[in-house]
Amino acid sequence: MEGGLLGLLPIVAMFVIFYFLLIRPQQKKQKQIQQMQADLQKGNDIVTIGGLHGKINALDEGTVVIVIEDGTKLKFDRSAIRDVVNN
Repeated sequence: MEGGLLGLLPIVAMFVIFYFLLIRPQQKKQKQIQQMQADLQKGNDIVTIGGLHGKINALDEGTVVIVIEDGTKLKFDRSAIRDVVNN
């Protein structure tokens, strides 16, 4: 019986290491992204996941309207915002 428990110890240790090295950091990063997307405000300079740079013109619960340099307005989902740029 004792040999069986000692045989499981490396597998359990591997799962613990896997959790702390891969799963937990990914969860923290996802939480930060969700918080950034929830904190978006009109006038923020942003970058989308496609690399489009622009300024937020209007906000809705699930969408944002972005104005790019030439005045064109584009509507995106909030989840498409990758980063808020601090100028």
